[in-house]
Amino acid sequence: MGKTLVEKILSNKSGTDAVAGGIAIAKVDVAFVQDGTGPLAVRQFDEAGFAKVANPDKSILFLDHAAPSPNQQLSNDHMLLRQFSKNTGVQLSEVGEGVCHQIVAESYASPGDVVVGADSHTVTAGAFSAVATGMGSTDIAVAMALGKTWFRVPETYKIVVNGKFQKGVYPKDLILHLIGMIGADGATYKALEFAGDTIDAMSMVGRLTIANMAVEAGAKVGLFASDETTRDYLIKQGRGDSYVAIAPDADAVYERVIEIDAGTIEPTVSKPHTVDNTALAKELGDVKIQQVFMGTCTNGRLNDFAVAAGILKGKKRHADTRLLIAPASRKVLSDAIAAGYIQTLLDAGATIMPPGCAACVGVHQGILGDGEVCLSTANRNFKGRMGNPDSYIYLASPATAAASAITGRITDPREVV
Repeated sequence: MGKTLVEKILSNKSGTDAVAGGIAIAKVDVAFVQDGTGPLAVRQFDEAGFAKVANPDKSILFLDHAAPSPNQQLSNDHMLLRQFSKNTGVQLSEVGEGVCHQIVAESYASPGDVVVGADSHTVTAGAFSAVATGMGSTDIAVAMALGKTWFRVPETYKIVVNGKFQKGVYPKDLILHLIGMIGADGATYKALEFAGDTIDAMSMVGRLTIANMAVEAGAKVGLFASDETTRDYLIKQGRGDSYVAIAPDADAVYERVIEIDAGTIEPTVSKPHTVDNTALAKELGDVKIQQVFMGTCTNGRLNDFAVAAGILKGKKRHADTRLLIAPASRKVLSDAIAAGYIQTLLDAGATIMPPGCAACVGVHQGILGDGEVCLSTANRNFKGRMGNPDSYIYLASPATAAASAITGRITDPREVV
């Protein structure tokens, strides 16, 4: 019997015949925490009596969720993580380097890897054909110490996407469309495996966006076969020698197959307060917005800012709408400056924030006021997600966000381009 991507990778990393529903104890290639989850992981590591980290070169502490630190307690947490790095030799990604998931994509994750992180959006690295998933802080402490962890091997849904996107439609619209179709719990503890000619033609940036949001349908992992697009991305990051070709077997067994015609998808928005509460952007033109937030581990990459700059060039944000920009990494910021995108966004009235999570988790840099509405390119719009339970978050693509920043209301990008 053939194997799905998740079965194939976990078989290789466990040295066993991993099949859906079974248990696999797998070697961990990359393990990380961030400044929200890391302090607990460090304390659990110490309480368990561990003295060494199994693979310090591929164990990372990220200071990204509250960076720069907005208060005393979080500053002390940063100090704890810095000291743990010095004590154990694990890698430290300092304030301003960027979001953990983007740095993992740029510098760490490779095809066939097992990547675990104390953050639910660790699934982002599935774009590389890596089994990447979020776990609790204690689990990550153990994975760092032992260099392995256990999985219940998930059943797989195959998502087959064929056709060409309409103008103004992007991978973010596709994943919002899928989540709206199957529900926020529609793939709980499943592997989502993406295939089809739309996926084959998609850039790594688009694949990273989709993999990032697999967890918003409840999925354990979101996986793409590795191919020349994967290889080219790794070469550009100086990691071409880490490329491995991985694809599912032709006779792999799937629990469910979902087929989507990319040509039927339109610019899509998630309405408060759940990601699966979707509607078309063109249906929400009466929703006024006080803030547009562009960035995060979902849509804070160079291509995202290229799309936004193309729409905003020569235009201004609406007088009643703030426009916040948070690049996902220092490299993204540098490349966006070199390409002229940052100047275009500044000219449009944007505020540029340091690379990091910024307003996404509601710790600082963009907390909403009572009754305010934000259109965000992030991945979650739960009540209170951005720091105020009396505010409202809508999710959309960078194109929809840029168009809406101009009009001050939720706007289909095809209206302004």
